[in-house]
Order: sequence, then structure tokens, then C-alpha cells
Amino acid sequence: MSEIQHKNGALVESMFKVGSHFAYTRSRRHPTAAPFIFGLKNRVEIFDLEKTSDKLLEAKKFVAACGAAGKKVLFVGTKNEAREAVQRVASAINMPYVNLRWIGGTLTNFPQIRKRIDKYEDLMSKREKGELVKYTKKERLLIDKEIAKLENTFLGIVSLKEMPAAIVMVDTEKEHIALAEIKKQGIPVVGICGSDCNLKKVTYPIPANDSAKASVEFLLKELSSAYAEGVKSNTGAKTAEVTK
Repeated sequence: MSEIQHKNGALVESMFKVGSHFAYTRSRRHPTAAPFIFGLKNRVEIFDLEKTSDKLLEAKKFVAACGAAGKKVLFVGTKNEAREAVQRVASAINMPYVNLRWIGGTLTNFPQIRKRIDKYEDLMSKREKGELVKYTKKERLLIDKEIAKLENTFLGIVSLKEMPAAIVMVDTEKEHIALAEIKKQGIPVVGICGSDCNLKKVTYPIPANDSAKASVEFLLKELSSAYAEGVKSNTGAKTAEVTK
């Protein structure tokens, strides 16, 4: 068995265990997902996980290259089944994320968004240094409310100092507003796509169950691990150069 076949086999087994093979009903299927449907069970369509594994490996290769180049990858997933996993996997590799609500203009009006993030960081810094004591109790209360609002909106993208090189997105149909904005900027998208998604809108689609927490978390971990491996390989290469 070749290494690629071994990887595919292991991925298929792992994805099956977390339910990545479950699609939606045929009536909800987008035409672009048809080639990735294996069959039907209890009126629910089933993804061909061998084809999914091929797409996942392609996506992992791309994400690893981003890691090796030290590029920022923005993780996006605001549906309930994805929120915790998006925050957890992105934070683990120090990447920015959006897991509550996509703010219009996040990328198309990035300079203005960045100004609001800078304001949040400035207020936080002043509060930590005790520089807000000069204000009245009422003024401090208003500032604390502003900090809380900014934190709720921008905490996940504080580290995003410039436009991301790529996006990892859960459920591109759910995130269609964000996807449209991202495509305007020409940024590559890795998408975990249920059978109701238009796969042609995604640079690296991964046709799989995007509504089960276990499936979403597994696939996100695979992608974040690929990024970490890319970073590690680049660090190893630099170390080898230095020790020559």
C-alpha cells in the first residue's frame, strides 16, 4: 500500500467515526455536491469519504504551505456547532478567528476595522496600567461597556494586523455574506461544505458533514495540525541553514 493510500484509508476511517459522511436530504443537495455523494441511507445522502479524503489532503497541503510561509490564516465559523472548535483550534496555533458574527467590511474595509481593534487594544492597555482612574466612576463604567462591546466583536481578530493569506471556513452556505466579501478580495478559501453548499465558490472545498460538532472539530483539527506542521518544517529548515 502506498503512503497516499494509507493516509486516505486512515482519514476515511477517522471521518466515518465522527460522522463526516452524513450529508443532507437529496432535496437540499446543491448540484456541485452530486459527484461526492455515495448513496442514500434513511433518506439522508451519504458522502463518498474516499473523495472527501482526497479533497482534505489537498486542503491540508495548501494550509501547510501557508504555515511554512508564516502567513496568517483566518478561521471562520459562526454556527453553534462550530463556534467552540473554531476558537479552540485557531487559538492553539495563534491564528485569528471569527466565531460569533461576521462584521460587514471586516476585509473590504479592513483599515477602518483595524482602527476599532487598535482602539480596543489601547483602552485595554490603559485599564491594565491603571490610567483610567482619572475618569469619574460613571465615565469608567461607560469605558468598560465600550471595551466589552469591542471585545465581543473583535477579540478573535486582534492579531490580524494585515489581510489574511487564506480563510478556513465552516459551512460556506451559512457564511455566504462573509464568503462574498472574501471572494471580492481574491483570498483563497478552504471550506468545510455540507451537501447544500456551492462547492465551485470555494478554492479548496471539503465535502463533509458541516453540522455535527464531532465532524467539524475533527476536520478543523486536521487543518490546524497541517498549519502547525508547516510552521515546524519551516523552522526546521531555518535551523538546518544556521547549523551548516
